[in-house]
Amino acid sequence: MNNTSSIVSKVWSFCHTLRDDGVSYGDYLEQLTYLLFLKMADEYSKLHNKEVGIQAEYNWDSLKTLKGAELESHYINLLRALGRQKGMIGQIFVKSQNQIQDPAKLYKIIHMIDAEDWVMMGADVKGDIYEGLLEKNAEDVKSGAGQYFTPRSLIRAMVECVRPEPDKTIADPACGTGGFFLAAYDFLIKNYNPDKGQKIFLKNQTFFGNEIVANARRLALMNMFLHNIGEITGESTISPNDSLIADTGDRYDYVLTNPPFGKKSSITITNGEGKQEKEDLRYNRQDFWATTSNKQLNFVQHVRTMLKTTGQAAVVVPDNVLFEGGAGETVRRKLLQNTDLHTILRLPTGIFYAQGVKANVIFFENKPASKYPWTKEVWFYDFRTNIHFTKKKNQMTHDDLRNFIVCYKPENRHKRKETWSENNPDGRWRKFTYEDIIARDKTSLDIFWIRDESLADLDNLPDPDVLAEEIIENLEAGVESFKQIMESINGQ
Repeated sequence: MNNTSSIVSKVWSFCHTLRDDGVSYGDYLEQLTYLLFLKMADEYSKLHNKEVGIQAEYNWDSLKTLKGAELESHYINLLRALGRQKGMIGQIFVKSQNQIQDPAKLYKIIHMIDAEDWVMMGADVKGDIYEGLLEKNAEDVKSGAGQYFTPRSLIRAMVECVRPEPDKTIADPACGTGGFFLAAYDFLIKNYNPDKGQKIFLKNQTFFGNEIVANARRLALMNMFLHNIGEITGESTISPNDSLIADTGDRYDYVLTNPPFGKKSSITITNGEGKQEKEDLRYNRQDFWATTSNKQLNFVQHVRTMLKTTGQAAVVVPDNVLFEGGAGETVRRKLLQNTDLHTILRLPTGIFYAQGVKANVIFFENKPASKYPWTKEVWFYDFRTNIHFTKKKNQMTHDDLRNFIVCYKPENRHKRKETWSENNPDGRWRKFTYEDIIARDKTSLDIFWIRDESLADLDNLPDPDVLAEEIIENLEAGVESFKQIMESINGQ
């Protein structure tokens, strides 16, 4: 254990040294990814006496012997050459650049990594080091990396509710840095004690994703690789393609995802006057119930398409998916009709790194075609009203979600019991029938029933810093909405 903590402290101390040189967590993480991958590829090839597809002139040993300007020059050439390769190697090194301008510091990082035996190190140790860096990177507001990072406490709770089983496939059409894959992997290892065949399936045939941002995709691949998912010599199971463009025809047992927020899909075009402007991007797909430029509604429709007939999904969506009219109402009605949309978790504010986000998790099971609606009742857990979290002082933990998981009854959700009643109007767990919801204006699922104490009890307001953060969240959410309106008006 001491060895583990000493590696962690070494990795972190370098991070702080480089911060003083203006190298962000993100840049450090990127360089660490390239160098760790090269070192592990080197160890793997020596251990198994097997070629890994990296030419001798660009392997780990080629870096260890150089110093100064010669090292810097060679490193830049190495990144460029490996970025042109196929398979996992090419995906890790695509568009890679050297961000460490001081060759002496680059030399030190290389030798810090060289001192450890990474392939033999426990996957949990390597994974914890890397996950820690990913979280730090997400906190770095200027980098914007937070948008690719879903709170791990929420991911774990979603996985525990869905309860994936061995020998089944798991997909994420917007996988960011791979958080859902790792939580599902941990859950499967801990709860099922998989046999040899199941372990091989888990390593190579369980996880499938899409991530269009090269840097996030690289971090996801490395994160999975450090957790022993995928082969160093194999193909990447994370595609760089926009998952919304077309139905690939692949169907999965589970889809767990937090698609990117930002309401509209758009493309930049050059108009007749030579000026650039944005145009709403609508995905005309035969499998979609509604054609819309609302990105989240498209993702909900796409997730449903991705599922096998018995598949299960848990999807993070912003509030507008629950109440928006037009295409939104069509998608909600079709979802209630064609799937069993059984649970909605209303999430509190202050849990995402991106500001101003009001979100929910929708849980549904796909079903075969039927003339009767599959959804009989929708269970709501209001985890937002009178709940206050901040990213700095009062972070949401997995324990905060424990009561929701207990109410959800993952082992048999047909044995659920409401905590709300006429006598307990503040109970957070309440069901509404299909008829209740269909009768609502626009089939809105934007349902609350608990009295907001901050509106009623002025003597017991939250702490000033919590209030301030909530005001900022609401203002930023408002500003974001106005920006979208302006973009639509101006066609920009």
